[in-house]
Amino acid sequence: QVQLVESGGGLVQAGGSLRLSCTASETIFSFSTMGWYRRAPGNQRDLVATITTGGSTNYADSVTGRFTISRDNAKNTMYLQMNSLKPEDTGLYYCNANKRVVNYWGRGTQVTVSS
Repeated sequence: QVQLVESGGGLVQAGGSLRLSCTASETIFSFSTMGWYRRAPGNQRDLVATITTGGSTNYADSVTGRFTISRDNAKNTMYLQMNSLKPEDTGLYYCNANKRVVNYWGRGTQVTVSS
């Protein structure tokens, strides 16, 4: 069973930065796509960014230019560097990995941005 563990969330002031990490229980080469999703209070879980095995990335319009997704295959870890954070970035951030059409999810890490 694949396990994904997120870390790096916290409380930060608007304009600040955080880096989220997602560490997998197996080599991330086995995942065709990995990504970050967030659930804001009262909302559904929305896409933030994805990255493929080949390194292709995709971002939600709201975070383009501020967030950067990356992966370190040697460490079995995916990252999300978040800069210029805004209060509307507040939410529970989930790591996602797709392997053979099966989606795996972490438990999430909370990000709170104060104004």
